[in-house]
Amino acid sequence: MPLSFSPATGLLASLDLLRIEVADVVAHVRLNRPAKRNAVNDTLVAQLHTFFVNLPEAVRAVVLTGEGDHFCAGLDLSELSERSVAEGMLHSRHWHAAMDAIQFGRVPVVAVLHGAVVGGGLEIASSCHIRVAEASAYYGLPEGQRGIFVGGGGSARVPRLAGVATMTDMMLTGRTLSAEEGLQRGLSQYVVPAGEGFAKGCELAERIASNAPLSNFAVMQALPRIADLSQSDGLFVESLMAAIAQGDDAAKERVRAFLDKRAGKVREPGAKG
Repeated sequence: MPLSFSPATGLLASLDLLRIEVADVVAHVRLNRPAKRNAVNDTLVAQLHTFFVNLPEAVRAVVLTGEGDHFCAGLDLSELSERSVAEGMLHSRHWHAAMDAIQFGRVPVVAVLHGAVVGGGLEIASSCHIRVAEASAYYGLPEGQRGIFVGGGGSARVPRLAGVATMTDMMLTGRTLSAEEGLQRGLSQYVVPAGEGFAKGCELAERIASNAPLSNFAVMQALPRIADLSQSDGLFVESLMAAIAQGDDAAKERVRAFLDKRAGKVREPGAKG
């Protein structure tokens, strides 16, 4: 049973737009503005950033979802203020810092998507590592219809999932994609029936949390960077990461345990050999 994580003092106690629970080594984080369909304002972005750079030490995976009927309906236009070009740049970079803290943080993040996954909501989802969509999920990028442009990292992340052509179509025409269409185009890796997303997300997060931390770190940090390199440079970085990972004591112990199990041996925890 998840336990509420609400320390009497400290930074995380002030994150009122997030509902945070910790179950063993998995943190459950919900965007907590259900009356606004979890629309994103500057405070919510700042709180996401604060949470992911101040993860409790015991946490080894995160499940991120939205309270109520929607994951996130995008930017809260009621709080949108006019900005100069310089102010707009700074505002966008604040979003980038928060999304980077999710994608390139300490632990893998599983997003559970339902209802609206729109605009900034899709930008948040695309910064996560695994995306589980319930059948109710739908994806949209309405910025083009509103005379604005994505500013939270969507133009860098969404095309890597669904392709430039798909994002172009969504932004120019206002097209929305269903959960199944999103699965086919790479916006999620799983689609489950309504109401089953959180359980599936927790199952995946628990499995991920059981991996060697350095292996998870390599997948999160090295893999996307290798994909951006030339093949020869990527292969060199792969060799470095492989050597580092297999040299880790936890990796050696796991390999020994696997070989002993295959050979029918029983090894005492922590035994050498």
